[in-house]
Amino acid sequence: MMYSSSPTSNSSTVSNGSALDGQLPQQIFTRREVIPPDNNVIWRIEYGAVRTLTWSEDGTFITLGYWGLGDLIGYPLSKVKPYQIECLTGVEVSIVPPHLWHQDINALLSHIQQAEDLLSIVHQKPTSLRLWQFLVWLSEKFGRDIDKGKLIDLNITHQDIAEVLNTTRVTVTRLLQQLEEEGTVLRHKRRIILQLPNKLIKNYSSTAC
Repeated sequence: MMYSSSPTSNSSTVSNGSALDGQLPQQIFTRREVIPPDNNVIWRIEYGAVRTLTWSEDGTFITLGYWGLGDLIGYPLSKVKPYQIECLTGVEVSIVPPHLWHQDINALLSHIQQAEDLLSIVHQKPTSLRLWQFLVWLSEKFGRDIDKGKLIDLNITHQDIAEVLNTTRVTVTRLLQQLEEEGTVLRHKRRIILQLPNKLIKNYSSTAC
């Protein structure tokens, strides 16, 4: 079943300032809500996280990207059809009209770079390396340091991960269990913690098998 493309009654518009010009209108969405399509608007994330996705003819979801604070998202940034923006948390976005797009070229370049990073990860082999590099990528983008390691502060399901990595939920569950047994991953309240010291997280990816 596809998600509805219509905003729910929980959406609300507020008039707080924006990092772009201080006067941009903002809109709030709830978790799992879909940001409505608009070919004339780019959204700047001020709070929260979203994923962009499409789906195949058989209904299989294909994740295109994960986006957080400061990222620009929107239908004008993609030629993929269908295209959907789903909120992974409560989200607050600024509405950026076309005549202001040029003011944040760095964020637009970052959008391209992050999409390529994720594309590179998705093509890694074997799947265990693909999973580990994706977890590291998430920890760099959404992580925060805690006593036990680096917490990926995002409620992401095994199915969500499988859709990114082009594998099955069962495979993701099995590989995460292996990482837990190795002591490199800890699960806490539906969150993932990378337990290696920060300076070793990237190096570990080269030894994954």
